[in-house]
Amino acid sequence: MIRALVDTNVILDVFLRREPHYADAARLWEANLKGEYEAWVSAITPINVVYIGRKFKDAESLREAIRGLLATHKVCTLSREILNAALTLPVKDFEDAVQIAGALAHQLDAIVTRDKNDFSGSSLPVYTPSELLALLESPT
Repeated sequence: MIRALVDTNVILDVFLRREPHYADAARLWEANLKGEYEAWVSAITPINVVYIGRKFKDAESLREAIRGLLATHKVCTLSREILNAALTLPVKDFEDAVQIAGALAHQLDAIVTRDKNDFSGSSLPVYTPSELLALLESPT
């Protein structure tokens, strides 16, 4: 079973129903619920979802969204070691580097994002939601 870190932008696509990305992000969420792959998020993702989402949703809606996220996705812990590892990665954006370092520390198989270029310094395979869905649907 593929164990994949889902980037914050994909989670936001689901919660905020951002078009044209919502359909694939929602299908990916459902694939996790059906046990077709194991979805993980970084420990920073719930924080970022609330920070960005508060422009669009009320506080209680965001709390419910985070409850749903935590009930359905595993969480990569955040530690001094992971933060230090992120500093060594050849990635411009520190937030993305932290997500990569967390995925590596938890020995995940892949990263799922809409912005593959942001994760070009990752040693893990990086897929868009539609690419991972196609991989999950392909016969093995």
